[in-house]
Amino acid sequence: MFNKFVKKARHGFTLVEIMIVVLIIGILLAIAVPNFIKARETSRTKTCVANLKKIESAKEQFAIDNKANNDYSVQAGDLYPAYIKSDPVCPSGGNYLENTLGETPTCTVGGTHVLP
Repeated sequence: MFNKFVKKARHGFTLVEIMIVVLIIGILLAIAVPNFIKARETSRTKTCVANLKKIESAKEQFAIDNKANNDYSVQAGDLYPAYIKSDPVCPSGGNYLENTLGETPTCTVGGTHVLP
């Protein structure tokens, strides 16, 4: 008869406890995801600018070696693989334009993907 009034020990979590944990995880994701996206785009921009600097250096070396004028239109074949081992690739999917020797190289993505 005494066993009737003894509460059984419960195991597991209640629905409210699970919902609180899910809410906390959601708040943490809401804070972390925008920062992750911003950091990824910053990294892509820095990589693109570094590639543009490589192309600019290769153009300068090409101009010195070939005694070319500033109005010479540089082609990709002039620089790769003689001055740069491989054709650089923009991490954001853009294409690089070498332009003339007097101009800086550009990326078709634009925006922050330019030489300073």
